[in-house]
Amino acid sequence: MRAVYASSINPDSPLDGLVIGDRPDPEAPEGWTRVAVKAASLNHHDLWTLRGVGIKAEQLPMILGCDAAGIDESTGEEVVVHSVISSDGWSGDETLDPGRSLLSERHQGSIAEYVIVPRRNVVPKPAELSWAEAACLPTAWLTAYRMLFVQSSLRPGQSVLVQGASGGVATAAISMARAAGLQVYATARTEAKQARALELGAHQSFASGGRLPERVDAVIETVGAATWSHSLKSLRPGGQLIISGATSGPNPPADLNRIFFLQLQVIGSTMGTKAELGDLIAFLRATGLRPLIDRTLPLEQAAEGLAAMESGELVGKIVLTV
Repeated sequence: MRAVYASSINPDSPLDGLVIGDRPDPEAPEGWTRVAVKAASLNHHDLWTLRGVGIKAEQLPMILGCDAAGIDESTGEEVVVHSVISSDGWSGDETLDPGRSLLSERHQGSIAEYVIVPRRNVVPKPAELSWAEAACLPTAWLTAYRMLFVQSSLRPGQSVLVQGASGGVATAAISMARAAGLQVYATARTEAKQARALELGAHQSFASGGRLPERVDAVIETVGAATWSHSLKSLRPGGQLIISGATSGPNPPADLNRIFFLQLQVIGSTMGTKAELGDLIAFLRATGLRPLIDRTLPLEQAAEGLAAMESGELVGKIVLTV
């Protein structure tokens, strides 16, 4: 089968280890199923894999990809893949399982003609979503949903700042926050991206680090070191900073005085559960929201998509079709 995979680890030049080529067709063991992939979206996790974050050289070659939508070959049904692989016998919140992993960590990923997953890791694809739209849900949109509606204490009418408003999680958060009745502020590095944030539903958008008209109840943070101080300064006393990523670096200044003096809450968030993926799909049905797709490319042009994501030259998700 054709697949996009990491053949070597290159921390400073991740695309040097990228290969688009043939890999053996996977066979599903007992309790697993094989999905014929129709579309898979790119995530920063794919670049981390190419850089060697969370993976060792002896695990290579590793097919990239956390997200997929396709046909479950055991049932013939159209499905979306939930990419959090929990331990056998685990019950409850899959993201809290100490033995959990994501596709493309211990198990081969989804950017290929076929991917195998536990049977419990597929949910019915919404008929009203295209293959490309459905492939955006399991990582970026699910991550944003959990940050907004599970990990935070936000309620309609309260205010939220979304940092780095062009990425997959951030664009999802803007759209869902507006649909949920929140006052939404957003930051982005360019005027064009600030304008797109307004189109997605932000009430106001600002340059990165810009002064807001008020301190907010919560911040959705995926950027990390570059925006950390601004995020803390933007919070009202008792506010919440929900963080799920650090694309600009994982080691920001702690600013502990501000955190304890203003009694701020820093809350980590990772992916989401299968049940929350179902709730997300119900939310999209109720609101009519659809994922913002920056571009759709054939699998053979994966390098172009990864390069755009690495440079930040995108607004929304990049999807690869098989």
